[in-house]
Amino acid sequence: MSSGRLSMESGAGAASTPRALPYFVASSQLLGLTVVAMTGAWLGLYRGGIAWEGALQFNVHPLCMVIGLVFLQGDALLVYRVFRNEAKRTTKVLHGLLHVFAFVIALVGLVAVFDYHKKEGYADLYSLHSWCGILVFALYFVQWTVGFSFFLFPGASFSLRSRYRPQHVFFGATIFLLSVGTALLGLKEALLFKLGADYSKFEPEGVLANTLGLLLVCFGVLVLYILTPAEWKRPPQAEEQALSMDFKTLTEGDSPSSQ
Repeated sequence: MSSGRLSMESGAGAASTPRALPYFVASSQLLGLTVVAMTGAWLGLYRGGIAWEGALQFNVHPLCMVIGLVFLQGDALLVYRVFRNEAKRTTKVLHGLLHVFAFVIALVGLVAVFDYHKKEGYADLYSLHSWCGILVFALYFVQWTVGFSFFLFPGASFSLRSRYRPQHVFFGATIFLLSVGTALLGLKEALLFKLGADYSKFEPEGVLANTLGLLLVCFGVLVLYILTPAEWKRPPQAEEQALSMDFKTLTEGDSPSSQ
């Protein structure tokens, strides 16, 4: 077994980065930052800016949701594509921390809109956007909690992690996609509430917001595309391969010491 590990360690050095991957990742970051900046510009130019008191409190909601559940969540998904040769635990911690930041920022946005509705006497949770938003937020919390329990908390076994990993990856991508879709619903809802029939007259705010919507779609698609190619996935490091071999040997009924 020791000779097998030595051969793996010698053959599994720093994996080379696929040539196109850095360009796609850089494009995703440029696109994501543009989405955040354009959201701020839309709120500043046409909605009066951002404040925690008064009518401007509502504007905290879309900005926080775009930063948290779109941009930072997307970046958290890309951690395993960007940091290909770092220790697995370090990558896990960064992945988890980005999700924590995203969750906290989104929570601020959620509190802002509920507090604003309460002060203004508006109804809560009646629109499709609000239903999707609560669903996404709840799923995001559950996904992070279960992911922490399986992958960062030391109690989970290797076999349990291996069985759950495909579900974790699937639901992570699904929740991200739902987050982008919910942001689009909220964007359209905000435009219809303010512009009404003038929305069809190509008002400057409508054009800017529509452009923002297209950029949100492009960011979501680009992140999901980066996650798709098998050759862009993070290669297993030597210690991960050794652990996997140990587990496979044990489950097949042999002892690693007998190799």
